[in-house]
Order: sequence, then structure tokens, then C-alpha cells
Amino acid sequence: MITSFNDVYAELKEKGICKKLVVAWGVDEHSIEAAYKAVEKGFVTATLVGDAKLIADTCAKNGMDVNKFEVIDNPNELKAVAQAVQMVHDGQGDVLMKGLCSTDKFLRAILNKETGLLPAKGLLSHVGVIENPHYHKLIFMTDMAVIPLPDFRQKVKLANFVVNIARSFGIEKPKVAFIAASEQMLDSMPACIEAAMLAKMCDRGQIKGCIGDGPLALDVAIDKESVEIKKLVSPVAGDADCLVFPNIESGNVFWKTNSKMSDGVRQAGILVGTTAPCVLASRADTVDTKLNSIAEAVMSVK
Repeated sequence: MITSFNDVYAELKEKGICKKLVVAWGVDEHSIEAAYKAVEKGFVTATLVGDAKLIADTCAKNGMDVNKFEVIDNPNELKAVAQAVQMVHDGQGDVLMKGLCSTDKFLRAILNKETGLLPAKGLLSHVGVIENPHYHKLIFMTDMAVIPLPDFRQKVKLANFVVNIARSFGIEKPKVAFIAASEQMLDSMPACIEAAMLAKMCDRGQIKGCIGDGPLALDVAIDKESVEIKKLVSPVAGDADCLVFPNIESGNVFWKTNSKMSDGVRQAGILVGTTAPCVLASRADTVDTKLNSIAEAVMSVK
């Protein structure tokens, strides 16, 4: 059973999984190092699209063998990003990763109607994974990075996205908590009402392959003692695999609180809804987070 990122790496090694990673404008130290470690672990081959001289200099400066990569020389940032996305679009890569390029350039290429990776009428979203030593397994969560205020139909899609990622990690029937400020059914809080509707959709198989409950406040979603104190009866409470947040603020705060105020936390995050998983790494992300994100993307490749 996968309960940590070390388990993820062991699973990838045991199954001999190796996918093609393409890094858009992969010229910076952190992106190259994460790709390098993924190559060394054996679960990707990596192509770096960008200025070949910058790539060679970065590798030499940090003691990395540039020959571990396929390097496609494209010294123009915008054109390099477009080329990397088109490579994945054309089946020359399984996973796309953002390098040093700006997020708007990366997303613009992904959303290109002719050469991009988002299907017509598709929804672009984000699924994160958190390993926290204070919780007994991985937490899958959405959406902390893309959709500011998802409407109900979008929340249905978000739930399906996060369930699919959890299932790709071997969780046969993930437990999904639809988060609100309270576990009580309060008609004054729209998040509570929508959480209850989403939970009922899980009960009736309209959101497939999971067990869902909501509204659930964060404490009862992940803390068994809180569940006992509040005498809450729920198939999900205290043992959630997945958290679906009502808006980007709540998801983002949870994500960053874990990373900045809890020792030993490891994280990963990818864009979903695209035809291939995309690693959208922040400039503030560590090499470990970027490496974990590559692993999450590889696990989710169909």
C-alpha cells in the first residue's frame, strides 16, 4: 500500500515504469536537478527544450552529466515552450514539465487550440499530494492553484480528477471529504449545501469509484479524535484520502500551511484535465517537490 512518496518510488521501480518527460525551457538548476534525479531513479527519460549552452553550463556547475538528457536547442523562451508542448501533443512525450518559463507562457501554450493539451470544452485544474508525518497516509487535494471559485459543475469535475489521481496510486475506492467551515448542514453556507449534494452524488454513483461525505470541516475530515469528540458518524471522517476545497483560498492556505509550518512535509502537484499530465512547479518549490510532482505525473499517465 502506498502511504508515502518513498512507497511511490518503490512502486515505480518494482513495476519498471518509465515515461518520457519533456521540460519546457528547462534551463534552471532546480528543474534540471529534479529531472536528473528522476532519470537516475529510472522512471523517466528526459528531454530538455531550451538554450543548450545554458543547459550545459547549469549541468557543469552542479556536477550533473548533461548526456543523461536529450537536449533540444531552442534559445528563444517562447518558442521553446511552444515546441515542448507540441512534442507532448504529438506523442513524443508522456509528461510535460514547466522549467524556468513564466506560468502565463506555459499555460498559453497548453491552452493553444491547435497544438495544446486541453481538449475542447475541457477544464484545467490542479491536484496536489501531501505527505505529512502527522497523518497516516497521503492526502490528495484540489484545487489550490487554478480555479478561483469553482461552480457546482466544476466541483463535480474536480472530484473526478482527484479520485482518478488517488486511484492511480492504488487506492481502490478513495474516501473523499467535501470541505466546508462546518460539518453541520447550514443553509447559510453555500459550501455546505454543495458539499452535501456532492456527497449524495457519490452515494448514487454519479461520481464514480469513491466514497464521499460532506460537508466536513477540516478537523473531522482528517482527525479521528475530533470525530469521536463530536460523535460524528461518517464513512470518511477521520480517514479521508481526498479533500475537495470550496475555493482556491482555502485550498491554497492549507497547502502552504503544510509546507511552511509543519516539519517533514513532502508535496507534489500537477495540472489535470489535459491530455497529458503537466507539472506546474512554482519558483519557490524545492527540488524534492518538483521530483515528487514528476512522480505523481508518471503515476497518473494512462
